[in-house]
Amino acid sequence: MSGPAALGLPLYARDAGSGTPLLLLHGLGADHTIWNALIPLLSPSFRVLAPDLRGHGRSPAPPQAAYGLEELSGDVLALLATKELDSAHVVGLSGGALLALRLGLDHPERVRSVTLIGGAVYMDGHTRAVGERWEQTFAQGGPDALALRLLKDLYYPDWIEAHLEIADRLRAEAPKMDWTGAVRWGRAMATFDERDRVGTLRPPALIVQAMNDQVVDAAHGRILRQSIPGSRIRIFAETGHLVPVERPAELAEAITAFVREVEDQRGPGTAPALSR
Repeated sequence: MSGPAALGLPLYARDAGSGTPLLLLHGLGADHTIWNALIPLLSPSFRVLAPDLRGHGRSPAPPQAAYGLEELSGDVLALLATKELDSAHVVGLSGGALLALRLGLDHPERVRSVTLIGGAVYMDGHTRAVGERWEQTFAQGGPDALALRLLKDLYYPDWIEAHLEIADRLRAEAPKMDWTGAVRWGRAMATFDERDRVGTLRPPALIVQAMNDQVVDAAHGRILRQSIPGSRIRIFAETGHLVPVERPAELAEAITAFVREVEDQRGPGTAPALSR
């Protein structure tokens, strides 16, 4: 295979289940474990691939990498080739949703559908300011200060109050993490803007938006829904940015119903993806 996929960085990926392939793309600073509550709900029906993107989790961090979406796309396409999959349904969270949208626009033949969770069609001033605040917090107060800031920004307050073990775990793990990849990816995303192309998206799209998202303004869900012809939207009230963590059961139901509908519309005559 030529092109970006041939140049892609080998990624670690959790591979669970069998059947129709789902590719789960985490956001900035996270890794495949952000999907831990969701994978057991999806893997009985689908083959679920959850990679660590470059510079995150167990995947390598090239010292000269810019962490732009072209690089990340190449890594993901290479992963699909390695797994002998010609296409997949792509589910992205936050920065992973930007990557999913870019994959759907640039490589529609490799993307059966896109599910955009906490995504956006462009990077607005609010989200850029949030990212800058994270970077400044880390520089001035270190990993524990960043962990406390993330807890406030990423979760619905009532939910995190009821799940303080998540807060304890984040504060314990933050000092051990290498945040270089997250910082570079965040800077690369600052100029993301697909307003001129989003209306041409060919794969079917499901938009998932949390009403209490403090990272991506909830208005972006409406913008995506209005910009992508034929798209669907699922809105979660009293939910923060990390929908897969706070609302895994409802999210799994929404993704399952959407993917099955798309597969039904593809029809039995459509060539299936290669599978092991």
